[in-house]
Amino acid sequence: MRVRIVVADQSEARFYDVEHRDSQLRLIATLTDPLAHLHDRDFKSDRPGRVYDHAAGKGRRGATAHHGTAGERSPRKHEAEMFARRIAAQVQTAYRQNEFDRLILIAAPGFLGLLRHALPASLTAIVAGEVGKNLVREAATAVAAHVPADTFHTVAQG
Repeated sequence: MRVRIVVADQSEARFYDVEHRDSQLRLIATLTDPLAHLHDRDFKSDRPGRVYDHAAGKGRRGATAHHGTAGERSPRKHEAEMFARRIAAQVQTAYRQNEFDRLILIAAPGFLGLLRHALPASLTAIVAGEVGKNLVREAATAVAAHVPADTFHTVAQG
């Protein structure tokens, strides 16, 4: 059984392969996003547009609220979503080339959600485990210690 392990955060992803529970992880590839370290102000030069609420009732001038139109979507969050899509695309390409049978995702909880959302259904179906920890800066032996124990068990056909 060939397992691909994706260890990622908002700025880096590492791809490991392992075939048996007791074998060592092999680093296959890395992917980085240098834009992940930028601040929101570095992504764009001006503030979001402004809108004004309508005054309640007639004749109430100047008593309206105004606020920005950007909402909750920051440029950094958008960049993290784009990076998660790049990771998913690379994993999907490897899966189509029959490089692995199962997939394990290891990422910080917030980024794990973005990564899970970016995966197509074909990859979601083969996810054997998820670990909500940021281990991208850890050695392969530390990553291997967090691989779920039941990853290598095959499902009995009945």
